[in-house]
Amino acid sequence: MNKLDESSTISNFSIAEPAESFSQQESTLRSEVEKSLRRYFQHIEDEPVTDLHQMVMSEVEAPLIEAVMRYTGNNQSKASIMLGLNRGTLRTKLKLYGLL
Repeated sequence: MNKLDESSTISNFSIAEPAESFSQQESTLRSEVEKSLRRYFQHIEDEPVTDLHQMVMSEVEAPLIEAVMRYTGNNQSKASIMLGLNRGTLRTKLKLYGLL
């Protein structure tokens, strides 16, 4: 798989709608992030915001790593390959998010 294929795979990642929804539509991860950020900006009004990138990345990265670790049966080597991270970097992130 080349980089172009990988990026289209990532952008096509979908989250199913809640079971109580009558809609058969699926939401993309991107659209869910956009909705969350719109809600966030509506709630903060004119409050100063700093480190928004870090906040969003940590909110997304922790559950991503947790899901991949579950999928790989906690195999750090497989998880690091799947995530495209060095195994040492993965271990650092596992410690950071209290997953190790």
